[in-house]
Amino acid sequence: MATIMFVHAHPDDEGTLTAGSMIRAAEEGHRVIVVFATHGEHGEVPDDLAPDETLAQRRMAEAQRAAELAGIAAVHWLGYRDSGMAGWEQNQHPHCLLQAPAEEAAGRLLDLIAQEQPDVLVGYDWHGNYGHPDHVRVHQVVRRAAELAEPRPRLFEATMNRDRLRRQYESARASGVPDTDGFNPDQPMNDGNPLGTPEAEINLQVDVSGQVARRREVMACHASQVTDIQGWLELPLEAYAAVFDTEHYLEVGSSDPMRPGWFF
Repeated sequence: MATIMFVHAHPDDEGTLTAGSMIRAAEEGHRVIVVFATHGEHGEVPDDLAPDETLAQRRMAEAQRAAELAGIAAVHWLGYRDSGMAGWEQNQHPHCLLQAPAEEAAGRLLDLIAQEQPDVLVGYDWHGNYGHPDHVRVHQVVRRAAELAEPRPRLFEATMNRDRLRRQYESARASGVPDTDGFNPDQPMNDGNPLGTPEAEINLQVDVSGQVARRREVMACHASQVTDIQGWLELPLEAYAAVFDTEHYLEVGSSDPMRPGWFF
């Protein structure tokens, strides 16, 4: 059995991007590790936050419950503050991930790689799927840590299949589903680029249809983040599965076309 380490920017990012693969790997007996770069200080503040409880504490507790439900062996934190969305004044906080020297952050991750010895390391695509400053920095940090690691793990980067999302978007419009949120994978995201990666550039498509029910439970653990999570959970199971039954990855150094398969 292998060890696979997933690196995410904030608690709840794992639920929407790689939870299916994490659950599947754990079910198959692999050791699954998740690393969060920040504590998510600038997410939504729930109404039931206790007077002596911070949002970071709530989100860390949610992430721990989600990890236990997913069968994850260990949860680690790089210890940086959430940088907020692109252009926010929080981008300038001296302790946020965006302001951390890339070598320093990569060094923290490298220490965890040396401790856990992953066979596979998973980060984000070059623009973090939609340009969030912390997602982009996670891409950079994971790339650098992988370069320095001895032995070097196989490196994959989680992405969204832009063409698949477009097909789903167009199919929904054609079937009469109203466009209530204005979502379009081809529209400019935070960094001016469209969402995710074109299918022609993706190397790996992972079937996680068998993990859909557990994935919903994992995402539900992040209950404080209503806007990002609740809308997905309100979808009928069939519609939810259509979005979350497949995950996509780039394999760094590979020029192979997209193949249905698995990390191992």
